[in-house]
Amino acid sequence: MFKRFYNKSIELASNKRSNLYLGVVSFVESSFFPIPPDVMVIPMVLAKKDSYLKIFLVATIFSVLGGIFGYLIGYLFIDLAMHVIEFYNYENKVLKLKMDLSQGSGMVIWLGTLFLAGFTPLPYKVFTITSGLIAFDIVAFIIISLISRGLRFFLVSFLTAKFGDKFIKFIDQKGAVWSSIIGVIIIFIITFIYFNFIK
Repeated sequence: MFKRFYNKSIELASNKRSNLYLGVVSFVESSFFPIPPDVMVIPMVLAKKDSYLKIFLVATIFSVLGGIFGYLIGYLFIDLAMHVIEFYNYENKVLKLKMDLSQGSGMVIWLGTLFLAGFTPLPYKVFTITSGLIAFDIVAFIIISLISRGLRFFLVSFLTAKFGDKFIKFIDQKGAVWSSIIGVIIIFIITFIYFNFIK
């Protein structure tokens, strides 16, 4: 099933209405769909390198809108939300998070986790839905989503336009590892700046 969705997403990337389809895929991926928008972003940028900024913006905007939809699923439809979370085998992590938050801890950790979910190959939809389940601050949710998803899709679009097949090969072999490392480094830098220069 996943292979069929994957192949269909790549096929849509070459369609004359590819921007529309990219918006749809980016939206539904943030709330329940298993295939990430990157499988459309990369071939679209390869075909239209001068349009990489437009492609990045479409993916980002609709991904965040889809994230807000996922948030509403978690906030308003608890049973449906838990079905999605159980599908990705994250129910124990979600229950632990709710317990941590009820004891007054975990909010800062959740900010970092949400950023990593938006930036790395973690299933972002699980974390958008969970944000609704725990009634996480919606403004902070949108800001973190814009930053993490925007940074991810900008890097994918820009580096695909810049390096083409070399970047695609790198993504296939080591993309998940390096995106996770970069995400953790970014969180560490932001945390360091916050506790040493802002707080």
